[in-house]
Amino acid sequence: MAERIHHLLDRWLAEAPARPFIHLPDGRSLSFADLGALTDTAEAELRALDVRPGDRVLVVAENCPEHAALILACSRVGAWSCGVNARMAPAEIDAFVGKADARVVFFTAAASRSAAAHAQRFAAVDSALPGMQHGAVLQDAQPEAGALRDTVASLIFTSGTTGQPKGVMLTHDALIHFARVSGASRALGPQDRSYAFVPMTHIFGLGTVLISSLLAGAQLVMRPQFDPDDLLDALAHHGVSQLQGPPALFSRLLAHLQERGIQRPEAPALRYLYTGAGPLDLALKQRVEAAFGQALHHGYGLSEYAGSVHLTRLGEQRPDTSAGYAVAEAEVRVTDPATGEPLPLGERGELWIRGRGLMPGYFRDPAATAAVMREGGWYASGDLGEMHADGALFVVGRLKEMIIRSGFNVYPAEVETALNTHPSVQRSAVVGRTVEDGNEEIVAFVELRPGAALDADAMQSHLRELLAPYKRPSHIVALSELPTNTNGKVLKRTLKDQALGLTT
Repeated sequence: MAERIHHLLDRWLAEAPARPFIHLPDGRSLSFADLGALTDTAEAELRALDVRPGDRVLVVAENCPEHAALILACSRVGAWSCGVNARMAPAEIDAFVGKADARVVFFTAAASRSAAAHAQRFAAVDSALPGMQHGAVLQDAQPEAGALRDTVASLIFTSGTTGQPKGVMLTHDALIHFARVSGASRALGPQDRSYAFVPMTHIFGLGTVLISSLLAGAQLVMRPQFDPDDLLDALAHHGVSQLQGPPALFSRLLAHLQERGIQRPEAPALRYLYTGAGPLDLALKQRVEAAFGQALHHGYGLSEYAGSVHLTRLGEQRPDTSAGYAVAEAEVRVTDPATGEPLPLGERGELWIRGRGLMPGYFRDPAATAAVMREGGWYASGDLGEMHADGALFVVGRLKEMIIRSGFNVYPAEVETALNTHPSVQRSAVVGRTVEDGNEEIVAFVELRPGAALDADAMQSHLRELLAPYKRPSHIVALSELPTNTNGKVLKRTLKDQALGLTT
């Protein structure tokens, strides 16, 4: 039985080394044996660089086989892999190096122009891994000691959409457990091919895509970035059976289909569609399901839990935006945000989580860990949701994003859902803006569909049929594209800053 994530590769090296695993944009395919050889090279280099058990190895990356090999090689030597997206700004990368107390920094230079630019700043040298570079060994880095040294596999930094990023410690056991849960939820097997563009620097790409596929022996059509034409080609001609990504992916894909005049993409092998890492809008769900003729599955997960805690069921096509049902060994409780007491079914509150996948804490940040952990091993997520009688979970937003207008609670997701039903709106984001009397007004930012123009009066008329007066936006602002981070999450902080500059 696998105890560390590299044991998942060891199984296939013993049982089916010649089986293809990774398919690349240039047409090359790598077998498990090929990935094993890359992992051998990475392991040897880490040892030559004197990387020790409990050290952090930072990888400034976009998806490529060498990054996967480094993740597995870190497992072999007992180090912790720490992937950060290469498209982040130099100051962000520098901060991550410090926060991780990294021993060495690698760059996926050949796969990413952004990574190559960062490598140049670090005066990096060529790695033994093809297309990789690494910086000098950071002699002051201190390896982790104690029990965490041998149980933690990876460090993932939270996106920082609402505050400073924190390093989430993910254990080998949590990642392998979630790989089983994720694979079972979609009947993943060697016959499957997943379109793997979701960054492995994020828990979605690391756990749901890479680790789950390694466990199941499934194949990856690996890409460093999302390209809608490449995706359509992969669906039509390269046997992609599973497509997973954040809602922003599907929004961009629908816009591309509309621009190309494509009603139904050619996807003869596709059997599983999934979106996560963000709230699901009903209008988007319905449009995706109409385009592909099958269910769009959904779930609720987070970095702090090494993956999903709720998932919809294979074979079930729900008419709503539920995140599905609790997965094995995960618990979710809906609580009163003020008291922490459990709430009855159907009432909205803060989601508390515990279970096998929960992090042991934030890396070297006991204050941040204490701020979110509660008695009994519960993690206070800051997410708002409600549980229905059938066990289905509905996530309605973030506690910090809730708007209080004239004494009423307004959930941005509810306003966004109404806006997204307008035929001109591709997607939307709603924030609150404090006004002189301390009250909040609602500001809506909309990204329009191709060829559409903003008609704020018509949009307000549309909303009058769907929302109570106190829920309707005071301002509707059109943007060419909503600002997002590298994982596709809308940057509400950026929009709140922009809302402050609006004239009343």
